Amino acid sequence: MTCSGRVVVTGMGVVSPLGNSVSAFWEGLLAGRSGIGPLTRCSTEGQRCRIAGQVRDFDITAYLSEKEARRLDPFCHYALAAATEAVRQAGLAGGGVVPERAGVIVSSGVGGLASMQDSVRTLVERGAGRLSPLTVPIMIADMASGMLSIHFGFSGPNLAVVTACASATHSIGEACWMIRRGDADVMLAGGSEAGLVEVGLGGFASMKALSTRNDDPEHASRPFDRDRDGFVPAEGAGVLVLESLEHARARQAEILAEVVGYGLSGDAYHITAPDPEGRGAARCIRNALAQAGAAPEDLSYVNAHGTSTPLNDRMETGALKSALGPAAYRIPVSSTKSMTGHALGAAGGLESVACIQALRQQVIPGTMNYQTPDPDCDLDYVPNACRQIPVDLALNVSFGFGGHNAALLFRKAP
Repeated sequence: MTCSGRVVVTGMGVVSPLGNSVSAFWEGLLAGRSGIGPLTRCSTEGQRCRIAGQVRDFDITAYLSEKEARRLDPFCHYALAAATEAVRQAGLAGGGVVPERAGVIVSSGVGGLASMQDSVRTLVERGAGRLSPLTVPIMIADMASGMLSIHFGFSGPNLAVVTACASATHSIGEACWMIRRGDADVMLAGGSEAGLVEVGLGGFASMKALSTRNDDPEHASRPFDRDRDGFVPAEGAGVLVLESLEHARARQAEILAEVVGYGLSGDAYHITAPDPEGRGAARCIRNALAQAGAAPEDLSYVNAHGTSTPLNDRMETGALKSALGPAAYRIPVSSTKSMTGHALGAAGGLESVACIQALRQQVIPGTMNYQTPDPDCDLDYVPNACRQIPVDLALNVSFGFGGHNAALLFRKAP
């Protein structure tokens, strides 16, 4: 099929600390509900951070047998659940696409970290001969894409994009390009993460990236607030079904939104710290706007990376002002991580769903726990409540360790 160049969203799926469906996730965001609490997924003995945004009430046997589930890391479980919801919403559960024209880019920032940690314990305590023959495939970060390709029979492009906390956003953007250049008609794209284990928790804490408000988990993630002290780790998955506009129209699919811009750049600055001037972040935002043929004044809403770390939120504010000019002070900016925590490589998938829902329902989620303004963070952060406004063009931005920057622009459905 010849591609028109336009890419639309026809399905969405979510697994999150606020609930395991798009509707539960969205209702939680609009209610300002926190999905953050004491961490029970792993031992927190000796850990500085003992709180997290955990997925609850999740049953993988609704999708796989127990035997099949044991052969996959939990990040693949979450990816399958989110992808199944997205495929069903798109009306593709019973077919509707040529398998060779459908592909997958569902990525993870850290992959099967839980499985890797378990395998290392087995190696140390019981020896190499006791390792599972599935040790490597269970833990590698491309396995969500590989498993989804097999599960749905999608035999088109199949890969993973690992760019730390920008992984899902890059995955969606790259999937759009595959459709635009005619490599596929349909792509599953997004991210999944299940890294709430001791080694991840301790590693992030050792670089002082995590909040230590252990006695007040619901208010620990406070993006752009003067008293923020780090991000709250989280898990989950956000997956979209993307299609060429003509393919979606030919099968009379409901169109949820259009992806009109994708920007990416590198900081070339530091492996963990963002460029304090935000030059790379600003450049990727400008690139997304240019691809969409949009001006800063056209933007209705920005879903910020907004991690609640001192460095990111200051840098991101500066990057938005640099990229958007005077319009930055008029455009509402919010961080849904204030409610979910930071789901690392899945964050961009979850936040893309939030942008699309904002376009569909003409309401934007707020930034919770915003109590004390920071002079270095002086934009409109939609404090502490959702806001009903006209939303025509929404920007989602994500930044990852290694200086990876990504931006996506979603427009209201054509």
